Amino acid sequence: MYTAKGVSRVVVKNIIETIRDTMYEEMAKDERVILLGEDVGVHGGVYNASQGLHAAFGSERVVDTPIAESSIVGIAIGAALGGLLPIAEIQFADFVHSAIDQIISEAAKMRYRSNNDFHCPIVIRLPYGGGITGGLYHSQCVEALFFSTPGLKIVAPTTPSDVKGLLRAAIHDPDPVIFLEHKLSYRKIKGEYPEGEHMLEIGKADVKREGTDLTVVSYGMTMHYALEAAETLFAEEGIDAEVVDLCSLLPLDRETIVESVKKTGKLLVVHEDNLTGGVGGEVAATVASEAFMYLDAPIQRLASPDIPATPYSPKLEHAMLLSEDDVRAAMLELARY
Repeated sequence: MYTAKGVSRVVVKNIIETIRDTMYEEMAKDERVILLGEDVGVHGGVYNASQGLHAAFGSERVVDTPIAESSIVGIAIGAALGGLLPIAEIQFADFVHSAIDQIISEAAKMRYRSNNDFHCPIVIRLPYGGGITGGLYHSQCVEALFFSTPGLKIVAPTTPSDVKGLLRAAIHDPDPVIFLEHKLSYRKIKGEYPEGEHMLEIGKADVKREGTDLTVVSYGMTMHYALEAAETLFAEEGIDAEVVDLCSLLPLDRETIVESVKKTGKLLVVHEDNLTGGVGGEVAATVASEAFMYLDAPIQRLASPDIPATPYSPKLEHAMLLSEDDVRAAMLELARY
């Protein structure tokens, strides 16, 4: 990209580098920003997401906590009420269940219960999802647990640019934000890292690929599968799919979804979480209510089967998780309907 002063350097980073560098930038600019969680300090986090932050900002701002997720979130809530901007890392999203009462009953209701006198500006970082052979307690998708809770915001960025823009927005948002980070994407997904004051609006979807034949709505790793499948289908079959990345799950950008379906006439919703009770059901209901007359085929959903947990066995995990082939097959079937 050329500018009047010459060549503008494009910085490419992976997801984990983006999270770390964005937290560093925000902590350097605002001393109210703190990080707390298990092993986030000297150790630098189990994924190296906070590597170097303890050395830069000290133990009062990068706080190692006991293995007690309820206290991690509870302390973050108290710190927020005291004027700080806490980032609470839950080492694996699977461990967040013991903190659900703090999140749903306290953080999400703080503004309502105080008649708007108090707000709760905390970010709860949740590394989620399968594909790492982590088994039963290290691979869950937990977004549906929080999706029906007014007072929370939920974001699920999928590219480095989106990660930086939404993490900065989440840190400075006056309300609690669940920040979903797909673990498989940490080092697998790379892209441009926007330098400077890049910030995105929470609650806005992004049309990652424009098309005319069908709409695919997704988030997380399956969004990347949808993009890959869309390119393959266009090259091999001439099928032109539009891919909408939700980016934010709560609030849900219903307008972008509906406008896309009005253009294409067909909808496929794809996500890694279980089919029943997932985000895809709300997307489908929205389109059925607001764009029914534009549909040329039944709304389709593609998700993980309703089983209790992700298997530890690599073969079983592979069989359970969605792939690009699964998404491409579903897109092709819908396009031919």
